[in-house]
Amino acid sequence: MNAIVRRLEEIFGRETFGLLVLMAVMVAAYSLATPQFLTARNLSSMGFQAPLLGLLTLAMLAPMISGGLNLAIIYTANISGLALAWVLLQFGGPDAGMFAVILGSLAAVAVGAIAGAVMGAVIAYIGAHPILVSLAMMIFLRGLGEFLTRGGDISGFPPSLAVLGHGTLYGLPVPLLLFALVALAWHVMLRRSRHGFAVYMVGSNIRASEYSGIDTKRTLVLIYTLSGVICAIAGILMAARFNSVRVGHGEALLLVTVLAIFLGGIDPFGGHGKVAPVIIAILILQILSSGLNLVGANQHLATAVWGLFLIAVMILRSDQVAALFRRKE
Repeated sequence: MNAIVRRLEEIFGRETFGLLVLMAVMVAAYSLATPQFLTARNLSSMGFQAPLLGLLTLAMLAPMISGGLNLAIIYTANISGLALAWVLLQFGGPDAGMFAVILGSLAAVAVGAIAGAVMGAVIAYIGAHPILVSLAMMIFLRGLGEFLTRGGDISGFPPSLAVLGHGTLYGLPVPLLLFALVALAWHVMLRRSRHGFAVYMVGSNIRASEYSGIDTKRTLVLIYTLSGVICAIAGILMAARFNSVRVGHGEALLLVTVLAIFLGGIDPFGGHGKVAPVIIAILILQILSSGLNLVGANQHLATAVWGLFLIAVMILRSDQVAALFRRKE
C-alpha cells in the first residue's frame, strides 16, 4: 500500500496527490450525507459558480509567485465591468448587439490591463511594497467606482452577454469552459515561456535575477498587467452572471483567493507553485461550500470553515510538523 501511495505521489506530485485525496474524501462524505450532491443539477451549479473564484485566484497567482500580492483584484474586476457596462449603455443597453459586447469586453480588458500596469510600474520603478501599492489601487478603484455609479447598480444588458454567464456548450457551462481556457493559458505561460521562468526567478531572488540578466522591472510590470487582464475577464463574467455591475460585487472572495492559493501549495514568499494544485484547491473550496449548502448548514458557516482550512494548512506546513512527519517516515 505504501508503495502504491509513493508511486502516485511520484506521478502527481505530493502536493497534488494530497489535494486529490482530500477532494475524493469530501466528495464521498457529501455523497453519503445527501443524495443530491452527485446529481447533474448540483454539479452544473458548481460548474457555474466555481469559475469566478477560479479567475480571481489566477489573477492573484502570478503576483504571489513573484513574491508580491495584488489586493486590488476585486475592484479591478469591478471597474473593468463598469467599462463594459458603459459601452453597452452607449449602444442601447438591452438592445446592444454583439459588436457592442465585443467592444465593451475589449474596453474592460484595456481598463484591467492599465490598472495592473500602473501597479506593476510603481512596484518595479519606485520600489514600493506590493501590499501598499495594491492596497492604494484598491482604495482608488473602489472610490472611483462608487463615484461613477453613485453607489448603485448598473443593469440592463443584452441577452448575448447573458450567454457567457448562464449558457452551456455541449452540456458544459460556458463559464467553466472559459475558466479552463484561461487556466491552461496561465499554466503554459508560467511553465513554458520565458516570462514564466522570469516570474519564478524574481520570486526566488530578485537581486540574483538582475545579476543573471533578467529584466526584473519589465517582468514585474508584465506580471501585474496580466493579473489585471484576468481580473477584467472575471469582471466580464460577473456582469454576465449577475446581469448588473456594482462596486461591491465579489468583495467576500478576496481572502478566499488567498486561501485557495495557499491550499494549492503556493509559497507565500514567492518562487514556488503550480497552477494544477491551485485549481484542485478551488474545486475543494467549491465542493465544501456546495456540500454545506445541501446539508442545510448556514452559508456563513462555509466562510468559517474556510478560515479553519487556512489555519490547518499553515499548521501542517510548519517546519516542526514537517520534521515530525519526516522522522516517522
